[in-house]
Amino acid sequence: MDIEAVFSQFGEIEKKVEKLIQVCGSQQAANLELHHKIRQLEEELRIANETVKRHAEEKTLIRTRVDTLLARLEEMTP
Repeated sequence: MDIEAVFSQFGEIEKKVEKLIQVCGSQQAANLELHHKIRQLEEELRIANETVKRHAEEKTLIRTRVDTLLARLEEMTP
């Protein structure tokens, strides 16, 4: 095998390695974006869960007050 063929093969290997490095870099960037999106969605889910919990507590409080008022009304009727 002559030296030019070896250098040619090294050139091809270098091109392939550069392409792999570029692909790896773009994959890392995409991975960072996905991690950011996950954190954003987790925060939105946390806020939604808090809202649902607060609405459930408000519903319970309202139900209790309505039941109390109905009980008082029933006491008033003969």
